Amino acid sequence: MTATAMPPDGIENNRDMKEGARGVLQSLRRLFDHLGPVRIASTVLFMILALLVARYSWTTPLIQEAERALYDLRASVFAPEVEKDENIVMVVYNEDTLKLTGQRSPVDRTILAQALESIDAAKPKSIGIDILFTMPQDDDDLLISAFKNMETPTFLAYADPKENPEIAFAEHEFLQQFFKDARSENVKPTDIKLETDSDGVQRRWTPHKPGAPPFMAIALTAPNPKFANNDGAIRYHVPKATDVPVFDKFPIESFADPDIAEMLGSFIAGKHVLIGGDFIDRDRFETPVGGLTDAGKNDGKMIGLEVHAHMLAQLLNDDLPTPIATWALWVGALIVAICGGLSALIVGNAIKVGLVLIGQFAFFLTFPFVLQNIGIDTLSLPAFGWGVGWLLGYASVGSAARTINSKQRAFAQSALGKYLPKSIATEILKDPEKLALHGEKRKIFAVFTDLEGFTKLTHAIEPEMVATLLNDYLDRLSEVALEYGGTIDKFVGDALVTFWGAPIAYPDDGERAAKAAYALYQAGEEFRKNVPESVPPIGRTRVGMHYGDAIVGNFGGEGRIQYTALGDAMNTAARLEAANKALDTKVLLSREAMERTGLDWYRPMGRITLRGRSTPVDVFEPVPDWEEKDRATVTAVIAAHEMGDSGSVQALGAMIKQYSEDMGLANLLKRLKKTKNGESYALG
Repeated sequence: MTATAMPPDGIENNRDMKEGARGVLQSLRRLFDHLGPVRIASTVLFMILALLVARYSWTTPLIQEAERALYDLRASVFAPEVEKDENIVMVVYNEDTLKLTGQRSPVDRTILAQALESIDAAKPKSIGIDILFTMPQDDDDLLISAFKNMETPTFLAYADPKENPEIAFAEHEFLQQFFKDARSENVKPTDIKLETDSDGVQRRWTPHKPGAPPFMAIALTAPNPKFANNDGAIRYHVPKATDVPVFDKFPIESFADPDIAEMLGSFIAGKHVLIGGDFIDRDRFETPVGGLTDAGKNDGKMIGLEVHAHMLAQLLNDDLPTPIATWALWVGALIVAICGGLSALIVGNAIKVGLVLIGQFAFFLTFPFVLQNIGIDTLSLPAFGWGVGWLLGYASVGSAARTINSKQRAFAQSALGKYLPKSIATEILKDPEKLALHGEKRKIFAVFTDLEGFTKLTHAIEPEMVATLLNDYLDRLSEVALEYGGTIDKFVGDALVTFWGAPIAYPDDGERAAKAAYALYQAGEEFRKNVPESVPPIGRTRVGMHYGDAIVGNFGGEGRIQYTALGDAMNTAARLEAANKALDTKVLLSREAMERTGLDWYRPMGRITLRGRSTPVDVFEPVPDWEEKDRATVTAVIAAHEMGDSGSVQALGAMIKQYSEDMGLANLLKRLKKTKNGESYALG
């Protein structure tokens, strides 16, 4: 016995890997075939767009407004609630000060010099002055003298005209000279420029410009490495009690009065003092917490001096929110776009799918708030952009998935359509259980067609030509039936059997069936005009239509199923189609069918008894190209004949001359002359 050699494990694993790779390539190839290069390219582009929106929404027009609004909400909800700050005091020029001094712009400098003397005597830690000295005044020498005598580290506002275009050249020249005169070991310049976002809201620190003096908050304290870049979000504080502000605020004239200043000395001793303006029309800023601070009592805006106070408090508290790394923003954007795309592929119970989608949106909504609450700087976090990026990812992949599903369904429908009508195939794709054998009684509009003389023609031409002509003819008729929503029952030689009202009934089934019946005749006429010259003349397409009961469903066996209709409606429609030959008509409808079409383009063609039937049938033929008065004339003749007026039929003579090629009209006259009192004409 010969032993069979087994392949080594390595070779077997290598073969498995190759087969796996081949399977992946085949799947990708099928995916490419289903989608096509254009759809694949558009899907990729939309996914890239989803990624970019989820990353750069803070700088994207329109979307950035939503980002700012969401950030302001987060910043206000989680703004630290504090007692009164014991490290910072504001001394301000206000409207009362302006009334007292009678000088608005520039502000009175004598009162500042007197106040500085009192404040310096109280021994504060530092003094920051948010006032630009750009215009000469009579009392400048007094103020400069006060600065020369300062023992407290004092920082005067300085502005570079490159950053402050509102400062004229002459004003800057004076500012430079003023600093030169006032500068001492304890008096130095500081940058007070506040840069808002484009919507005018002060959310962030102003980046330090190379060569500029230190920013006020940083100048008043020892350097803090965390704030070296002078960027990030401003951590605004809100008061715990509405009647107690975050920072003490005193009018500057209080310190210009030696008696009052002495009493207020304890309020500023050992603290940082900020001096500036508190006016209703100047230097006011929107902030994320405007309505929650003392500014909310006025117009919701915060004076620039108070913004500096909040930044100073933030620096003193070493409270710089942790920035989010750039790579983390990219990772987050990528996850969001992928989640959106994958969500479009979720299938299953609608409730479970809904919960998954709602859960994702709940995460996008709450996660930024969680980060804000734990001290992460969400000023650059694209929260709204995540939602938009998710939607774009969902839409792009969802569109591609629908394309694939559509192509797969079309393939399946095409396969089923080889055995079942297309309309039924669609229903089966929706509910495969409809393939089960069953039957049900339904009211339907049945339509039969037949091509006159085609059987004789098959003996006169080659079989190949017969097949070509028949396929072309049935294709034309099938397209018409499907266009009007008919269910194709079967082909019987050159005959097409269709019906309306099953498997689904619609209110306009009668109208569509009648229009289809006439269109089938027209399609047959078009076919006749396009046959090769070598083919003998082909006859007309005759159509019969009836409305009645039928048993409709899947019949046959488990190995071969046919969706069909059986019963009186089908038999009557078939006999009406055959009656066209005897009546020289093209399309015949029973009264039962005609009355349910909602159309007025018929002429009555008398009462006949169909072959093999005992019950007479009133029949009608569509003549849409006739004038209404002509159809009315024929209707009146038929009505008079039923009443016993045999002479009324003579009125058809003139119409026959008018419609000389209408063989059906001449046939009607002949039949009416052979009957009386509306008798039925029996077809042999």
